[in-house]
Amino acid sequence: MTGIILFGIGSPVVVDVEESLHRTGMRIAAGVQNRPVQSQLLDSVPLVNADSIPAELLAMPFLVPLFSPGNRRTAAEEAGRSGLKTPFTLIDPTAIVPRHMSLGVGSYVNAGCVLGGSVAIGAFGFLNRGAIIGHHVRLGEFVSIGPGAVIGGSVTIGAGVLVGTGATVLPEIVIGENAIVGAGAVVTRNVAAGTTVVGNPARSIAS
Repeated sequence: MTGIILFGIGSPVVVDVEESLHRTGMRIAAGVQNRPVQSQLLDSVPLVNADSIPAELLAMPFLVPLFSPGNRRTAAEEAGRSGLKTPFTLIDPTAIVPRHMSLGVGSYVNAGCVLGGSVAIGAFGFLNRGAIIGHHVRLGEFVSIGPGAVIGGSVTIGAGVLVGTGATVLPEIVIGENAIVGAGAVVTRNVAAGTTVVGNPARSIAS
């Protein structure tokens, strides 16, 4: 492998992805600017525009270092239209992962995460620092789990869900697609699709 392409480099979380790649001994070949914003990369790497990616870079695997599910989905679609074809899956070497799991393409497991046995994570999942994922958890595609969140065993989380920093989801809960669980919330019952819940115990609010 000659290097990894980071598609979308304007989010502060880029530096965590950069550090994970460094710990795994992988090189960032280039950062792709898909928006007119300042790069958050710490190291000096070539920067290219999304509409003019050189042919030699298009053959490399790419990762989308954006935490918001909607932004990550949009950027992943833009990466495909730009000619990038191979999503890269990254697990920080400090994470604890089980022997038996399913991790979708384009996913990122940040430093200090702990994953229980037989978890399944959909494509382009994002588990942020120190998240704890229980056994037999099922996460849909483009799910984002915030730092320090705790997901109990046998929880099912639909596509596009964002679970905020330090939230807790009790075992066997089902969270519908595109829902938002606020930071620090404690989810004790199922959450309908598209719903935003906050508090302890978590209650829905107008979104």
